[in-house]
Amino acid sequence: QLQLVESGGGLVQSGGSLRLSCAASGFTLDYYTIGWFRQAPGKDREGVACISSSGGSTNYLHSVKGRFTISRDSAKNTMHLQMNSLKPEDTAIYYCAADSRPPVDILCNYGMDYWGKGTLVTVSS
Repeated sequence: QLQLVESGGGLVQSGGSLRLSCAASGFTLDYYTIGWFRQAPGKDREGVACISSSGGSTNYLHSVKGRFTISRDSAKNTMHLQMNSLKPEDTAIYYCAADSRPPVDILCNYGMDYWGKGTLVTVSS
């Protein structure tokens, strides 16, 4: 059974950093396009950062470019989202996701097949 479990969310002050992790089981992340999405209260879900299976292609939400970095740890079958210089508008539930198909930009806009349950990130001003 394919499963994704997020961790690392919490409360942080504006300007601070957090590192989200997502552990996969039942499949190997290396063969999947992976990504992080978020949904703030009253807003639509948006793709934050996505990366191809090869790592050669990435897609970042414009508002997080230069502040967030997506990565994968093949040895631990885990993906991460390093978030720096956090702003109150980054407050949301963050979800990790994976898909066996390749188009990073399309998947990052429309969503993926497999999802975690989410972890809450709250940035105070």
